[in-house]
Amino acid sequence: MSEKKLASDYFMEGLNCAESVIKAYNEEFGTDIPIRVASGLGGGCAVGNLCGAVNGACICASFAKGRDDIGQENPAKTYTKKIMQKTIEHYGTAECKSLKKDRVGCKEIVDFSYEALKEALK
Repeated sequence: MSEKKLASDYFMEGLNCAESVIKAYNEEFGTDIPIRVASGLGGGCAVGNLCGAVNGACICASFAKGRDDIGQENPAKTYTKKIMQKTIEHYGTAECKSLKKDRVGCKEIVDFSYEALKEALK
């Protein structure tokens, strides 16, 4: 039996940070979120803004807990808020360029974001 991959393993194989979180979620939970929905989010949406890994975690939370139509409750916001708060509490920011300035590596934040996602969804 093969060992479970970390989200950062997919990053090291060539996916961007957001795609890596989604790939790990798909593999662990048997979902089929297209990783292409996150292809433009790496590098803080290519401009150093919201960290792609955090963004990818929020996409997964939205997939798991989101709504399908107008008028339905939208509990996904509760879960994305938990992910954002955990990240900001731990690193002081969720901004890609600030994380890099503070020498937080992409591998680290990819795995952190994935674990924050799983914790938020408990």
